[in-house]
Amino acid sequence: MLKIGEKAPDFTLKDKGGNDVSLSDFFGKKVALYFYPKDNTPGCTRQACAFAGLYKEFQKRNVEVIGISKDSVASHVKFAEKYELPFILLSDPELAAIQAYGVWQEKKLYGKVSMGVVRTTFIIDEKGNIEKIMPKVKPDTNASEILAQL
Repeated sequence: MLKIGEKAPDFTLKDKGGNDVSLSDFFGKKVALYFYPKDNTPGCTRQACAFAGLYKEFQKRNVEVIGISKDSVASHVKFAEKYELPFILLSDPELAAIQAYGVWQEKKLYGKVSMGVVRTTFIIDEKGNIEKIMPKVKPDTNASEILAQL
């Protein structure tokens, strides 16, 4: 499990435009890095729209917002267009970043056990270190809670 103060694992994943994006690209900026289960599901949509609604506030604080799920680039394109999401969405179908950050975990729903992404947010500082870890966040309040922390 990752700890506060540790170097955040770097990654390179495709964005909704098919471009490579690495965490190290944002050295010198804070990053609100959030992992979510699936595009176009109720909770994930509410979370993404909350980030979109507050995106200008993040920009004012020089904070980049990055959402990661295992959905495809094509899925991210549709999701971003449908909800006018202005921030970066990255596709991690191989689970490289998802596993590096320890958010691929056993989940239970209605007694059924399966593996999936546990909704988690990391605040990464300007030097690439983990400043805060927010496990099992609530979709509706995650973005505003991060702003309050900043």
